[in-house]
Amino acid sequence: MNDDHTAAPASLLIDDQLCFALYAAQRAVTAAYRPLLADLGLTYPQYLTMLVLWERGEVPVKELAAALRLDYGTVSPLLKRLESAGLVRRERSAADERSVLLLLTEEGAALRERARRVPEELMRSTGLDAPEVARLRDELHRLARTASSPEDRRAAEAGTTPG
Repeated sequence: MNDDHTAAPASLLIDDQLCFALYAAQRAVTAAYRPLLADLGLTYPQYLTMLVLWERGEVPVKELAAALRLDYGTVSPLLKRLESAGLVRRERSAADERSVLLLLTEEGAALRERARRVPEELMRSTGLDAPEVARLRDELHRLARTASSPEDRRAAEAGTTPG
């Protein structure tokens, strides 16, 4: 007798894999975002970058990379495109010349108002309600914390990227 709380034997069926369920869900959610973000002129990674800036204001590029869990080499071309679009600007920190700060332009700040509709429209397009979204988000954050390496956990706590 096997109930939901009993461990099933290991399976190599693709539909039984946690990684595939996460991969398929991530692709589906990103696709649901695509038309909403196209109206803003943003790609999904650009939207995530703008969310950090709208939340925190001026941030060092290193802090942005840590928040997005990306390395500097991945963030740099992304920032270059946002800068070319006139949404952000980069400048050296007056306090530490080695640090590059990322700041919103007027256009980047103004885009926040247009972006306010995105979370609600995403919920509508996925059929999820706010409590379902909150539960899923919390479970995924918990999974990310428990599945990350000790080095990644220390880096996240310190606000840096490993390596």
